[in-house]
Amino acid sequence: MVGKASSEDGAKKVRRRNPEKTRELILETASKLLAKSGPDGVSVSAVANLAKVNRGTAYHHFQTREELTSATMEWVSNKLTEELFGDSTSENWSARIDSSDVIDRLIMFAMKNPEFGPAWLRRMRFSGDQSTDPFWMAFTEHMRRFSESDIAEDGIDVEVNSFITLVSALLWPLWQGARELGPQKRKELQKRFSAEVVRISKYGIIKEDKYNEVKGKTKS
Repeated sequence: MVGKASSEDGAKKVRRRNPEKTRELILETASKLLAKSGPDGVSVSAVANLAKVNRGTAYHHFQTREELTSATMEWVSNKLTEELFGDSTSENWSARIDSSDVIDRLIMFAMKNPEFGPAWLRRMRFSGDQSTDPFWMAFTEHMRRFSESDIAEDGIDVEVNSFITLVSALLWPLWQGARELGPQKRKELQKRFSAEVVRISKYGIIKEDKYNEVKGKTKS
């Protein structure tokens, strides 16, 4: 019992001495609760309990539910941006990542962190302004540069293409129940998704001689 108490006291001291790590832990825990229960299910006290952080310490970082929810959504967006593109503050940052690698990075991160998808989508739903979201702006900028490159087909709708890619990639792990699966199965699902996205990008899903006929129907 003494050893356990000493260990717990030590953990508390570490958290007090590392406010940034404590804040990160709170935000990571809040992102999981946000994905599971939505904004109404997030509270400072609930997150503090799940993160095993002193309630007073949690309130020191975030005084209200609204403040915590807003910070969590922003943290998720920044985390996604960092994982896909690295340092977005440097010049030509989005050009450093090969386009064929972006989907792999995205789906790999989503499979390991399935709660990030719904958390980010909730931010997009409630923000009302996509231009304020760093991840959306980073991804669409990358897609815009790709669409202007010499390997891209003409006529790409950057916004629609970005939306389809992101939503499908972020929801695929939830659809497959990735959180309960082992590493090997998650890897297989990751490869399946990436391969199909690349296949669609190269060939599409409509036969070439039927394309104009289908395209005409979408305009009517």
